[in-house]
Amino acid sequence: MKCSIASLFALAASAQAHYTFPALIAGTTKTSEWQYVRQWTGYVSNGPVTDVTKLDIRCNVGASSVSAPGIQTVAAGSQVGFTAAPDIYHPGPLMAYMAKVPAGKTAANWDGSGEVWFKIFEQGPVFGSALTWPNNGYTQAMFTIPASTPPGDYLFRIEHIGLHSASAANGAQFYISCAQVTVTGSGTGKPGPLVAFPGAYKATDPGLMLNIYYPVPTTYTMPGPAVWKG
Repeated sequence: MKCSIASLFALAASAQAHYTFPALIAGTTKTSEWQYVRQWTGYVSNGPVTDVTKLDIRCNVGASSVSAPGIQTVAAGSQVGFTAAPDIYHPGPLMAYMAKVPAGKTAANWDGSGEVWFKIFEQGPVFGSALTWPNNGYTQAMFTIPASTPPGDYLFRIEHIGLHSASAANGAQFYISCAQVTVTGSGTGKPGPLVAFPGAYKATDPGLMLNIYYPVPTTYTMPGPAVWKG
């Protein structure tokens, strides 16, 4: 019994040190957990993805091949985001990506494959005597869908990267969720650059393999492509 209780405490402590993004926020409306966000395998552990070469890096474990119950309608130019549970705990950058669903598919049945993902947001550190990360403690993260985003179905991906153990390759921890949305409007922009997951990152990228504590970095290279602002 003592061993079982100790194991439970260890699991609970591990889960509390991590986090997930379970619910979509459309404007000021928080939706139900996993209503529009794909529920990934093992989500109760709050555990991270650590291998950028695996399919898990796209939408988290098993989430490329499952669908959420609904697709949320959002307008181009509006604010959309995710809740964080319990909150963003580790130091590291925050990013958001989108991928347009091809003809013949919907946001509920497409796997997000190919060079289709474009970045709409990135947030790095503030430099000083130590790196500070503005997203630390966030219980939600909001992003603006570029106003010129073409209408249609999209997968909407949030990614926070924990860099507290990133001194060696595969030490970075990726906290990821993908939501299913339909973008409305009359946008005619051409999003890019486009990347694939896996494929967008290498474990040795300078923004993924570094010591963030000592010597204190004076620059930081954001992983992935440039932000498309529309």
